[in-house]
Amino acid sequence: MRNVSSLRRRLRLSAAAVAALLVAGAGVAGTHTASAAAAGCQVTYTVSSEWPGGFNANVSVNNLGDPINGWRLTWAFPAGQTITQLWNGTYTQSGSQVTVTNVSYNGAIPSGGSTEFGFNGSFNGSNPKPASFALNGVTCTGGVTSPSPGGSPSASPSASPSASPSTSPSSPAGNRPCDIYAAGGTPCVAAHSTTRALYGSYNGPLYQVRRASDNTTRDIGVLSAGGAANAAAQDSFCANTTCLITIIYDQSGRNNRLTQAPPGGFSGPAAGGYDNLATATKAPTTVYGSKAYGVYVDPGVGYRNNTTNGVAKGDQPEGMYAIFDGTHYNGGCCFDYGNAETNSRDNGNGTMEAIYFGNIKVWGYGAGNGPWIMADLENGLFSGVNTGYNAGDPTISHRYLTAIIKGEPNHWAIRGGNAQSGGLGTFYDGKRPNASGYNPMKKEGAIILGIGGDNSHGAAGTFYEGVMTSGYPTNATEDAVQANIVAAGYR
Repeated sequence: MRNVSSLRRRLRLSAAAVAALLVAGAGVAGTHTASAAAAGCQVTYTVSSEWPGGFNANVSVNNLGDPINGWRLTWAFPAGQTITQLWNGTYTQSGSQVTVTNVSYNGAIPSGGSTEFGFNGSFNGSNPKPASFALNGVTCTGGVTSPSPGGSPSASPSASPSASPSTSPSSPAGNRPCDIYAAGGTPCVAAHSTTRALYGSYNGPLYQVRRASDNTTRDIGVLSAGGAANAAAQDSFCANTTCLITIIYDQSGRNNRLTQAPPGGFSGPAAGGYDNLATATKAPTTVYGSKAYGVYVDPGVGYRNNTTNGVAKGDQPEGMYAIFDGTHYNGGCCFDYGNAETNSRDNGNGTMEAIYFGNIKVWGYGAGNGPWIMADLENGLFSGVNTGYNAGDPTISHRYLTAIIKGEPNHWAIRGGNAQSGGLGTFYDGKRPNASGYNPMKKEGAIILGIGGDNSHGAAGTFYEGVMTSGYPTNATEDAVQANIVAAGYR
């Protein structure tokens, strides 16, 4: 799609990573009995990245005492900092006082073992580290204590935390989205994710990062076959520096990987007219109970592959889905994922078929104020059969959003839903738009992410996973994929 001058940008400024370490001891009360228990722990608080008004921190708790079954860590922020998102735990905050409790999969910490959680936060002015921590109600002491027999510690927490989610997904063996599509007769020809494997047997790299300190790169894989991303590998490699996502690998085996988008109808802001690369730490999430990172697209960021293998061309049938952050969008052109021109230029009506997400109203729009899932078919964002307004396409803004576009000769559909719960809705299912140039379609088979077909790069959004298929998937197949997405437990 073409760029537009009216652009509401949501910017988060990146900066060189800043690290701050705090090591402290915390007394720990045994939780199985009220009798003698050795207590002690070490807390490491690291600010892994910081930008104006915001920061990312990781907290490691090392148990030096007897085994713990259920933990609660408390501290006070010294300068009014606020947690905005946390993973691998649940939290409450009242003023400066913060309480983080375990989730069901990390409540047990053996003697000598450790657990970790992380969070995004905001601040005004300064961002000093907390002065001390307390674990299970016992203030940090910096050592290990052994109460006398028969004695009981001054604070004895219950065996289970006060708050924990009712479910905690694991990374079970079994099918993943591309296994489901294959079983339905519409196999994946491209499978992109920075958060998890999209085949049950996939055990290769998900994406590559490059760090600023020495320009070296590292592939980030999965924790196990079919599982979540190994975010700890990224955190270790990128510690005390900034990393960019350089490659999003294709899990389908067709090598339809996504890399830095080249210049086209519009030149990008990076050297040589290329688009910017996404900062690797700006979209933390949790999947299967493990930390992962999405692809945070600021205006100017874009990925592309103009020489693909097996992607639909002409009027061939295809389907695609993507998981987006439904709260991160703007009115710029165009946050797309899908099929586009192979020369990065506007080659006319019907030369694209991609998922669009945002609230631009220049070409088409749906009910309410947006954002909407629409199809970018080149020179038109379509919310249904009509150019312009279609009442059946609702405003949809789930924190984790499943978006689907699929097309075949003179037939296409829009579907969507909450990637955390429930099923899919069908927002349009019918003939191609009632405008010239879209029947038959003239798809070219490139793949784009975060940009329009002509390299328009004014959009914002966040991408977690997505696939493209050969053939037009049935609703039943997509419903099974949605169930798999929900089971992955994005949060």
